[in-house]
Formats: sequence, structure tokens, C-alpha cells
Amino acid sequence: MIVQAVKWIGDTDGYLELVDQRRLPAEFITLQCRDVEVLFDAIKTLAVRGAPAIGVSAAYGLALALQELDVNDNTETALKSLAEAREYLASSRPTAVNLFWALDRVQRSAEEFVAAQPGATVQALREAVLAEASAIHQEDVGMCRRIGQNGRRFIEEGAGILTHCNAGALATGGQGTALSIIFEAHKKGRKFRVYADETRPLLQGARLTAWELEQAGIDVTVICDNMAGWLMKQGKIDAVITGADRIAANGDTANKIGTYSLSILAREHGVPFYIAAPSSTFDLSLKSGAEIPIEQRTSEEITTLCGAQIAPPGVGVYNPGFDVTEARDITAIITERGVIERPNAERVSEHLA
Repeated sequence: MIVQAVKWIGDTDGYLELVDQRRLPAEFITLQCRDVEVLFDAIKTLAVRGAPAIGVSAAYGLALALQELDVNDNTETALKSLAEAREYLASSRPTAVNLFWALDRVQRSAEEFVAAQPGATVQALREAVLAEASAIHQEDVGMCRRIGQNGRRFIEEGAGILTHCNAGALATGGQGTALSIIFEAHKKGRKFRVYADETRPLLQGARLTAWELEQAGIDVTVICDNMAGWLMKQGKIDAVITGADRIAANGDTANKIGTYSLSILAREHGVPFYIAAPSSTFDLSLKSGAEIPIEQRTSEEITTLCGAQIAPPGVGVYNPGFDVTEARDITAIITERGVIERPNAERVSEHLA
């Protein structure tokens, strides 16, 4: 991996270390999270971002929550504290389903541990919770690698690949989702060019994706978001590959705002459109993308840039963090389990069975 965005340092009394993505590419700085409140702020303000990375971080957050207990407390008190921390962290961001999936998995694991060992100490529960969080992290590393291996065949020699936002090592516990495919194709010696949308308003494509690809020695060109259609018209884009934050049961996919527009442009120009995501990103409780909650971000993200005011003070602002691409416009969804060609409810169900 180019960088390890999420790292647990120490044992049960350790801490979570995050790459502060708000400071890249100008500065490479790590952020130490020693309590749940600091982690909540890191997730909310996008110091850590990307659905898988948020999920892994939140899992470790429950290990942090148990550090606040006295070793003489009982496990019933500990489970109550875990549940409170779970609700608190879950409120940090509403769209990325990996956040809730990871929190629920650790909470459930803790409850099962206590039920199986009613006389266990709080310290034993701490160890069990940290072990479950670490397992989620390591599984994500493997899932990212397999996503890349399953999708690298879609990048041909000499191709032009367009990606949006950042779905690399900075967004996951491993080497990424969409960028994992690019990294794996690069490992095979293929020569190709990646076009990275700048991804307004927070420029994750220009700041983060371009940085990761340059570090890996991959040919990357940054473009403004509104240039993608013209590049497709010129025949410079052979495939679009993005990540995802939540995928409904029918294959409709929520990703960073601007992804929907790319899917329409790709359809118009006959360009394949691929989604890369782990199976934990699917939310089968939602029938379609119409049910996916869309996070609304602050107006300052649009009205200011690098501390400078770029819009009239007090002007109205609409700032959704995500949009939804319909399954009909997705050529395939690439997961660690394989590839869902022309996704629909039946194919998604079969894939995840």
C-alpha cells in the first residue's frame, strides 16, 4: 500500500492513528484518536473518509469507548457504554453503510462474548472487542486486494480511465476499491492513463487520488469535474471506475456527488461504468436508491476555498455529499466475491447469497 490510512497502535490501552486527509497533499500529518469524541470529530470533518475506512475506524472506536471504564466495572455496564458509543459514532455520517455495519458487528460480537462468558472481566471484553475490530480491519485489507484482482481485466493496455473522488488506500483499510483495480492493473505492467476528477467541493480527487497515483508511479491527469463529458466526446475515456458508499438491493449506488452525472455521460458516449465496493457496502434493507439517506454538508464547503470567500456572504447553498446512480447505468459492480454484470435485484441477491 502507498499509505496506511487507519492504524491501531498498542494493545487494549492503545490508540487509533489516522492520516489527517484534510491536510493532504500539502502536509502528511497523522492524528491520534484516544477517545470517542476525537474520533467522532475526525469522521465528521473528513479527517478520515471513505466508507470502508470509516467503518474500520468506528470499529476501533468501540475499543476506545471501553478504555473509559474502570477495570472493576461489570460487563453489563460495559455493554451499556458500548451501545451508547455505537449510537454516538453512528450519528457522525448518515450515508456510508459500512459505518453502521462495522459498529453493529462489534456490538453484536461483544454481546455474544458476554453471553458465552457471564463471569468475564471488563479487561477480557476489551480484548475481545479489539480483536473483532482488528479482524474487520484485516478482512478489509484482503477484500481490497481481491476487488483489484477481480476488476483489473477491465483496464486494457493504453486505456484512459476516469475516476471520481477518492477510493484508494486513503479511503479503506487496505489498498482501496476503485484504485485497487488500477493498482492491480499497474502491477501487471499495463500502461494506461488515469483522469482524476477534482471532485468539488472538497477536491478529494485532486488532493488525494492524484497524490496516491503519483506516489505509485501511475500516469495521472487531474481535470475539473465539468470536463469529463468533453473528454468522453474526444474518445479519451475508455472506462469509468468509482467506489461506493451504499448500494441498495437492486444495485442502485450512492457515491460522492457528481457520480450520477458521470453515469449519464458514460451512457451517452458508450463508455463502460464500473462500481468497485466490498460486499459490506450493500444494504439489502433498501429496495432502491430512492431510500438511501443523503448527507447534507455545510454551506462553507462551497462558499469558501482554502479559507477564501468565493461566494457572496449569506447566499443560499445546497450541498448534498452524495448522489445515486441507477443500476441500469452501471456496467458491473466489482466486489471481493466477483463481478455482478448488469446489476439488478436478482443478480445482487445471487451474488451475496
